[in-house]
Formats: sequence, C-alpha cells, structure tokens
Amino acid sequence: MSAHCRIKKDCPRWSPLSIEALIAKYSTNVPRYTSYPTAPHFHAGVTADIYRDWLARLDPKKPLSLYLHIPFCDRLCSYCGCHTTVVHRQAPIVDYVDHLIFEILLVSEAIGAPLPVAAVHLGGGTPNILRPDDLDRLFTALRRTFHFRGDVEIAAEIDPRVLNQQWIDAAARNGVNRASLGVQDIDPLVQKAINRRQPWSLTLGAVDALREAGVRSINLDLMYGLPHQSVASLRQTINRVLEVAPERIALFGYAHVPWMKPNQKLIPEAALPSAVERYLQQAAGTALLTDFGYQRIGLDHFARADDALAAALTRGEVRRNFQGYTADNVETLLGFGASSIGRLPLGYVQNLAKTPEWRSAIQTGRLATARGVALTAEDRLRGEIIERLMCSFTVDLEEVAARHGVGIHHFARELGALEPMFADGLIIEEDGRLTVTESGRSFVRTICAAFDEHLETAARRHSVAI
Repeated sequence: MSAHCRIKKDCPRWSPLSIEALIAKYSTNVPRYTSYPTAPHFHAGVTADIYRDWLARLDPKKPLSLYLHIPFCDRLCSYCGCHTTVVHRQAPIVDYVDHLIFEILLVSEAIGAPLPVAAVHLGGGTPNILRPDDLDRLFTALRRTFHFRGDVEIAAEIDPRVLNQQWIDAAARNGVNRASLGVQDIDPLVQKAINRRQPWSLTLGAVDALREAGVRSINLDLMYGLPHQSVASLRQTINRVLEVAPERIALFGYAHVPWMKPNQKLIPEAALPSAVERYLQQAAGTALLTDFGYQRIGLDHFARADDALAAALTRGEVRRNFQGYTADNVETLLGFGASSIGRLPLGYVQNLAKTPEWRSAIQTGRLATARGVALTAEDRLRGEIIERLMCSFTVDLEEVAARHGVGIHHFARELGALEPMFADGLIIEEDGRLTVTESGRSFVRTICAAFDEHLETAARRHSVAI
C-alpha cells in the first residue's frame, strides 16, 4: 500500500486543489455517521419481539446508558431537524411522562434484572419543558428500575428561553451534572431568520444558575451555515461564548433538508451561505476554538483540556452516537420515548416516531418498536472503521481487519475509491494506517462513505458533507 504515501505527515495541509475545487469534487450528500448502518437502513423486520429477545440477552454485569426523548417545545425553531412538536399545555406532557415511566417498566421486565447505569441523557425537543415534579417522578422510576453507579453522568439538553430556577433545583436534586444549552448564534438577524430570539443575557444567566446548582460540565451548541450568518458574526458569537469558558462547545453545520423537515421551508434559502462560505465559517470557528486551547473532538465538538471528552480522545476512547461525540464507552444504549433510538450488542432499534402511535403501543403493554437493524459481522467491521475515522481521523486498517478475521485485501474496492482523495491530499496511508489530513477533516464524512456498503440507496436522504 506504499503507493498511497504521497504526502509527508509534516505537511498536513497540502493539496494540489483549491478549496473551491475540493468542495465541488467532494462535498456530496452523505450521512453524519452517528450509527452504522445509518438510520435510513433501519427496517420493520426488527420487531418488538426481536427487541424483547435482545433485551433478555443483555449481560447483567455490563453497564448501559439510557436516552429519554422529550418531544415537546414551547416554540419551533425553523432550523430544527428533531422529532418534536409545539405544546402550550401541561396535560399532554404529564401524560407523556406517565407513558414514559410505563415504558421503563416494560423494558425492565424484558431485561429481567436491574442493570447498572453509567450515563443518562435527556434529549428532545426541550427536556426542561417538564414540570419539576414530573422530572422527580421520572428519575424515581429510573432509580427504582436500574442501578445508578456512583459516577453516573446525567446530562440534559436545555433551552435557556424556558429555563427557570424551579427546574434547575429539580435537576440538581436528581443528579443532573452535565447540561447542553442551545445557542446557535447571538446575532439578532440570524436569530430572527431561524425563529430563535435568545438574548445573550438569558444564556449567560442560565449558565451561571446551572453552575451555582452544581452542574460540573456545560456544553454550548453553536451552528454555522445559518441564514445571514458570516465568518465575522460567527467569530463574534464564539468570542462571546468563550467568555464563560464552557467545558465543551459543539459547532454543528446546519443541515438544510426541507424535503424531510417542512419547518425548514421557512428558512430563506437566498440568505443561506454558499458551500465555500460554509467551509470558511467552519474553518474560522475551528481555528478560533483551537487557538483558545480547546481540543478538537472529531468533526464538530471541542473540549477543554480538563474535560472528560478530551481525556477520552487521548486514550482513543471517544465514541460517536446519536447525541454526537461522547466519552461514554458502554456497549448498550437504551432509548425511551417516541422516535428514540437504542443500540444493543445485536443491533439498533427505534421506537415509533409519532407520539400518539408510541403512546398507543405503550398503554397496551407492548414495546413501541417500529424498526431497526440486526448487525452483521460486516457491519461491525465497517462500523468500527467509520467510527474511528469520525472520532480520531485515523484508523489502523490492517489491525482492525485482522481482528475481524479478514485481510487488507478485503478493502481493495474502498482503497480504489479513495485514490483521488490520496492524490488530492485529503488522506494518507502508512503501514496500513489511514489518517485524514488537516485538509481532509472537513470531508471526513465523504471519506467514511467509501466504507459504507449501504449508502447508494439512500444518499438523497442526507445533508451535504460540509
């Protein structure tokens, strides 16, 4: 494979092409690879009975993670790609929590033992739309059903616009120790275009209150590629965010998929930046954050040197899941709530996406499984390669292939497909190890796609790579 060694490692930014040419050539519609196989390849052949069988096979000694999806918001942001709906009454939220608790019991019965829990993540939607007593009820059910380890990480996604002290107090007494706050951009023009008016003072107050309550890790979510956004406005947002020194910062690229998310049709497409402008925003944001001392984690996360995610990167233990990048290295993730996705040793499962359908299944005592995919040996092999590239930008292809019982020749087609990327300075190889260069990091999803044998039938479902 030495024929691919065209770039010295001390020249990581070299490429014979301009960024405009690289974008035109490689910025295609590809998955974000939060799983492999990716969600479009889940199918109805994975039923509730299969999920029940997978749950019964879990090792009672191995810890797991829990994800609880809260599909409600006080208002809908135009950019949002989540499974959520706007509600202004508490009744449907209380009813949802009732069914969520019932689902926890159903899953527990299928498992048959109170397994240890290493991490809990509340996502949405807006988890802090729950009433404090509903949050109490939810965690009481979880702690009665599972064994929470002493070092359990409990994280919640938070909308500062609907956060109050009563919710913070409830979160603190239930052990929430990590919070992820949505910011996106502080420019009023951008906020108006995405229907998310959020004064910086509101975000700052939320961060201060959460820290005062004992939340030890704060993440702030930012975006590039939004309407009316520019390199200058993004830098202004990042500089303001850096003033509060959050432990983590996520800089996501806005995924414009109005054919899948009708609310995105409200986004003025003429105000969206071009592909080159998106790249420049991403590059400027990355440079600013790394210059300030944050460690880059994979494609779009950044962590302070004293954060667990940075330590996991050093150990080569960063993982990727549907919440992004994580230091949580457990094998099993159980998903609860409408549309939630779980990962088990034998495969992926997803609940019914529409809340009424999910509720109907749960109230009749059935697991609300809608679809999933059983993992094959080939899926595990390719999934490990893709995850390593997405997390660490490097993978020892020969070592991984050997561990899975195949030789490097197994990837002859993939290496052939990557040939133009070797020539264009996006990836290098030495002694069987593939490494994405600095120039190639923005295109890592396209690089990973070369190893995705399921991709062709669903490519149009995905957002652009940059």
